[in-house]
Amino acid sequence: MTEATALYDVPGPRTRHRHLLYGVLSTAVILALVAWILYLLFSTGQFTYTKWMPFEYKGIQELLLRGLGNTLKAFALAAVLSLALGGVLAAGRLSDHRWVRRPATLVVEFFRAMPVLVMIFFIFVALKVQPLPALVAGLTLYNGSVLAEVFRSGVNAVERGQHEAAFALGMRKTQVMVHVLAPQALRAMLPAIISQLVVALKDTSLGFLITYEEFLHAGKLIASNLDYDLPFIPVVMVISPIYIGMCMLLSWFAGWVSRREQRSPKTEAVAVAPAGPGALLPGGEPPTAPGP
Repeated sequence: MTEATALYDVPGPRTRHRHLLYGVLSTAVILALVAWILYLLFSTGQFTYTKWMPFEYKGIQELLLRGLGNTLKAFALAAVLSLALGGVLAAGRLSDHRWVRRPATLVVEFFRAMPVLVMIFFIFVALKVQPLPALVAGLTLYNGSVLAEVFRSGVNAVERGQHEAAFALGMRKTQVMVHVLAPQALRAMLPAIISQLVVALKDTSLGFLITYEEFLHAGKLIASNLDYDLPFIPVVMVISPIYIGMCMLLSWFAGWVSRREQRSPKTEAVAVAPAGPGALLPGGEPPTAPGP
């Protein structure tokens, strides 16, 4: 039997019946919505052979694979550079020196407020940078500034007594940050870091606006082909699951890293031997209580 918790009481028979009714009604509504969408797709001829025929050609498949590879390349570069930039800016914001902390804060707040598409266009048009470096630079500046706040918040969330104890042991601030605060903060920061990397992965699709031949750009070329009756919906149905799968893969990787950290010998509890009798006094006999 389910036990009560501090957050809510165990539902009674009427409440469980009402929850079951809500679940059945919600399932029915979702199934009806899916059926309506499928009806619209079939009635507009989205599953005809003409619209799906392009995916049989080797040239179309190579175009999609090349676009997917370019997307992963841009994401890998942006992810690595964003993490590095976020770490540098977070270190600047956590600095005790005002002349370091204030410029770092200004950079973080500026690039967090700037729309990522505006930055990509500015770098591509005004600075005349090639599409891939322009896309990676825009993603790095935006996501790096967001990750800087994630890192700073994670470090500040560690209990204050941790770094006070480290300072009491004679450790320098860099040693405290690297060996004490950062490892503990990483567990709390990991979900937010992965979420921001998922945002960076999805934002790589903005590259098609600056003619970067990434995955969405390849899909756009196929969807705008008049020879196949504008197969826009089939292209969306092919590309969307791949984007969703890549984001789910990132989430799985985050869970794997978290489980590995929990099994790490550095983070496991150390067995403590049971307390034994203390050292004997110089007289050779343990102390005894005085007799009555």
